[in-house]
Amino acid sequence: MGDRGPHDIPGIGPVVGSEFAEISVDVDACGNSTRLRIEDLRTGRVRFLDALELEAIVWLADGHLVELLDPSADRWRDRS
Repeated sequence: MGDRGPHDIPGIGPVVGSEFAEISVDVDACGNSTRLRIEDLRTGRVRFLDALELEAIVWLADGHLVELLDPSADRWRDRS
């Protein structure tokens, strides 16, 4: 994937990427309310975020956002 900037992949849709991650984004209207569907293209893991969850991310203090971005905090932990 060339420059890793925002682009569309046929059959997947809009993708936001960097040297660290590639995420597809889509709007899902199949649940009780409209949600943002995000998928980690490396692992296939999917998460749906509603308006309240998205607003909470917007209002996070920078320090809390930095904690969320630390992959050693959760992503690489042994799940056993």
